[in-house]
Amino acid sequence: MALTPLEHDRRYGELDQVLRAYAGQSADDSEEQPSPALTAYLRHTWHTRPWALAVAENQLREYAPPGRLRVRLGEFYALPDVGLNDTDVLDWLTLLADHIKHSVEQGGVQPPAVPVTHWEWHARFPELGQFLGGWFSQDMPDEFDDHDVAVDDYRMTTDPHLVARLVGELHELLTLDLDESDYAVAVAELGMEVDPPAPYSPSAWLAHAASRLSAPRAEYGPGLSGSK
Repeated sequence: MALTPLEHDRRYGELDQVLRAYAGQSADDSEEQPSPALTAYLRHTWHTRPWALAVAENQLREYAPPGRLRVRLGEFYALPDVGLNDTDVLDWLTLLADHIKHSVEQGGVQPPAVPVTHWEWHARFPELGQFLGGWFSQDMPDEFDDHDVAVDDYRMTTDPHLVARLVGELHELLTLDLDESDYAVAVAELGMEVDPPAPYSPSAWLAHAASRLSAPRAEYGPGLSGSK
């Protein structure tokens, strides 16, 4: 039988987070320098779950290729393809563990910075990724009359706690003070597949969306009417 969620997380949960950070990235770590993917993982994890670094270091060192029985039973973690030969993977995992250990022992906390990988964008702005990827995919014009209607649909159908979280993430993104071209890259990384409506630039539309999402929910009752 396959690994249970509890067993998976106990043995491979944080290792899986490290390897997810390599999606679309090269496993080009060296003894002298961690790759951009591992640097992004370290930066984000230091600021959100610093205790998980020790778990990651341990799980990376303890990983071993599964034997035939575990493969037959499905009781193993399938390493994603990172472009390395099977004979090199274990050495690479140990190298990652060494970098994480060094970062912890040296207290290598990096200051917050603009995300540099697809994984880091979504790790730092998870609800914004849900919002842009779910409501502003290429199908958005077929589902909603315009951008404001889509924003209102999210606001009225999503738990208020998540809406508040999204507003916070929007403000956090805006405090990065990026160029407009970089904001266009940011929203694309986070799943937006349509352009902001005219005449808004990407940052101006994000600010507009944050304002609209912050408005009180309309309360409707017998004999009452209102508009979004």
